[in-house]
Amino acid sequence: MLSLLHIENIALIEVADVRFGRGFNALTGETGAGKSIVIDSISAVLGERTSRDLIRTGAKSAYVSAVFSDLPPMTWFEEMGIAPDENGELLLEREIQGDGKNVCRVNGRPLTVTQLRGLGQQILNIHGQHDGQQLLNEECHLEYLDRFGDTAQLHRAYLSCYEAMMVTRREMHTLRMDDAEKSRRIDTLTYQINELERAQLQPGEDETLAAKKSILRNAGKMIGALETAEFALDGAGEQEGAVSLLAAAGDAVAQAARCVQEGDQAEQLKEMAERLVQMRYEAFDMLEVCRDMRSELDVSPEEIDRMESRLDLLYRLGKKYGSSVEEMLTYLQKCKEELDQIQYSSDHIQLLEHQFEQQRKQAKVAAEHLSKARRAVANQLQTRIQKELADLDMPKVRFEVCIEPKEGELGMDASGMDQVRFLMSANVGEDLKPINRIASGGELSRIMLALKNVLAESDDVSTLVFDEVDTGVSGRAAVKVAKKMAQVAQQKQILCVTHLPQIAAMADTHFYIQKGERKGRTFTDISELSDEDRAIELSRLTGGEYVTKAMLDGSKELLNEANMFKNELKVKN
Repeated sequence: MLSLLHIENIALIEVADVRFGRGFNALTGETGAGKSIVIDSISAVLGERTSRDLIRTGAKSAYVSAVFSDLPPMTWFEEMGIAPDENGELLLEREIQGDGKNVCRVNGRPLTVTQLRGLGQQILNIHGQHDGQQLLNEECHLEYLDRFGDTAQLHRAYLSCYEAMMVTRREMHTLRMDDAEKSRRIDTLTYQINELERAQLQPGEDETLAAKKSILRNAGKMIGALETAEFALDGAGEQEGAVSLLAAAGDAVAQAARCVQEGDQAEQLKEMAERLVQMRYEAFDMLEVCRDMRSELDVSPEEIDRMESRLDLLYRLGKKYGSSVEEMLTYLQKCKEELDQIQYSSDHIQLLEHQFEQQRKQAKVAAEHLSKARRAVANQLQTRIQKELADLDMPKVRFEVCIEPKEGELGMDASGMDQVRFLMSANVGEDLKPINRIASGGELSRIMLALKNVLAESDDVSTLVFDEVDTGVSGRAAVKVAKKMAQVAQQKQILCVTHLPQIAAMADTHFYIQKGERKGRTFTDISELSDEDRAIELSRLTGGEYVTKAMLDGSKELLNEANMFKNELKVKN
C-alpha cells in the first residue's frame, strides 16, 4: 500500500505530505484546486511519462517520493537486487529537472525511468476518468479478456509460431518479383559485386594506409630526427658514436677488473663491465631500428601516388557501400547471397512455400489452443461482470463477450484468430449490441469500474487509484458505486478522486484539496479532514458554496449510513 506521498514544486503544490491510510481514501476539492496534480505526482514517482511543464513556476526542479509498505514478494526485487527495508518499506523517488533530465531512486539506489516504471506497474494501478473511453475501442476488449484469463503463456507460444510464419511469408514476397523488376535487380547487384571485387579489398587496409599516410605527412622531420639519432649512436668520420664509446668503456672497465683479483671492488668492476657490454648491445639494436625506420620513410613519389589513389578509391567505395573495408566486404557478401536467391528463386520459393504451409499449420494449432482458452474464460468474465453490474445498480443490463473468427487472408494476426467484442443490452427486451453504440457515459463508467474490479482480483497490485471514474453517475447509482468501492477496499487500498458526496462519505480517510493565494502566488494545500469537517465538505459537494443546517444534518446522516455499511462488511469478512 501507499503510505506516504511527498510532493515538492509540482504545478501549484510547493510542498505537501499526504499520509494515506488503509482501505478507502477519498480526495475532494473544488474544480481546479489541484486534485489531478496529486494523481500526476503519483504517476511521476511510478515512472510514467511526464513533462518538465509540471515543475512549479520559478523552481529549478520538482521532486516526488512515495513510501510503500506491505508489498508482496515480486520477481522484480530479485532481478534488480533491491528489496524493502527491515521495516518492510520501499522508498521511491524521482526528481524532474528543468533540462528534462530525471533522477530516479528506489531505496536510495539509482534506476532508469524505465526500470522505475516496471516496478510501478506491479504495485499500483491508476484508472483515469477517460478509461471508460477504452471500452469504445474494440481492440481493447481482447486485451481485457486475456488479462482476466491469464492467457499470456498460450499467447507467447502462438506468437512465436506466427512470427516465424510471417518471416517466411515476407521472404517469399521478396522473391516473387516480376521479370522486369528481377532483371533490374540482377543488373544492380552484378554491377555492385563487380565493382567491389575489382577493388580486391583486404580487411584492415584502410586503417593501415591511413596510418602510413599520417606518418609520411611528417616524413621529412622524422628522417632528420632519425639521422641525428643514428649519428649519435654510430658516429661519423673521426667522431665516435655511443656504440663505439660504450665498447671502449666496457673494455676499460674489464681491464681494471683484471687488475683486482678479489674483494668488493673486483665484483663491482665485473658487474660494471657486464652492464656496459649490455648497454652496447642495446645501443647497437637501437641503431639498427633507426636505420630500418629511416629506410621505410624513404618512399618514392610514385609509391605515394599509388597510396593516395588507393585511399581515394576506398573513400569513393565507402560512400556507397560502407564506412570501412569490413562493412564493404559484408555488403559484398550480402549482394552475392541475394543474387543467388534471385537467380535460383524458383527453387527457393518452392522450399519456402512448403515451409510456410508447415508453419501456418503450427500457428493455427497454437491459435486454436489460445482461442479455446479464451472461450472458456469468456463465460466466467460475463458472469463476473454481470454480478458487478447488478451491485452497481444495473441489474437489468445484459453483458456478453462475443468471440468471432478473425477476418482476413490468414484468419489470424499477432493477437490470434479471435475477434472479441463486448456486447450489452441496457433495457429488457432489447437485443445485444456493441457497447460503443448504445452505452451512455454513466453506463460506461460503471461497466469500466466493474471490469477494473474483476481484473484487480486476479493480480497482486495492492493499491488502486480511481481518478473521477464516477463521471455521469448520480443518485442511487452513486450509492451503489460507493458501496462497491468500499467492498473492494476490504482487500485493497483505494485512492479515489471524486465529486460525489455518496462516494466521499464511504471513505475511511478523507483529504481536502484547496487552492489559495499567498504573497501574490497561487498555492494548493492538502489536508486530512476530521469528522466534523467531512460533514461540511459533503454538504459543499451536495449544495455548493452555502452550507445550511439541513444540509449538514443530511451529510452527517450520510456518514452514519456509510459507517453502518462498512461495519457490516467487517462483520461479514
